[in-house]
Amino acid sequence: MASVKPQRVETTSSQVLTDDSVSTMRPWNVLVWDDPVTPMKVVEVIFKRIFGYPNAKCTQLMLTVHNEGKAVVWSGQKDIAESYCVKLQVAGLQSTIEQP
Repeated sequence: MASVKPQRVETTSSQVLTDDSVSTMRPWNVLVWDDPVTPMKVVEVIFKRIFGYPNAKCTQLMLTVHNEGKAVVWSGQKDIAESYCVKLQVAGLQSTIEQP
């Protein structure tokens, strides 16, 4: 993971982080959205294959997607989030990324 050095702004009393530097350090979320077509067991298998999560976590995430309409399935660097999003889409799941 590349290190991002926060920008510093000199003030009369101390150094502070700027809004720009703080926003670039926030993680990106990969979201999976509920759809009426994909069987729940298939969603679990896709999570297991793509993320390597344990069965219990795959089931919990699948149920969150099913019951709440979406779930954050991974958080981290933007380039990795984009890669996971594409893999999920290729597997047939509706997914997006966001930076909260």
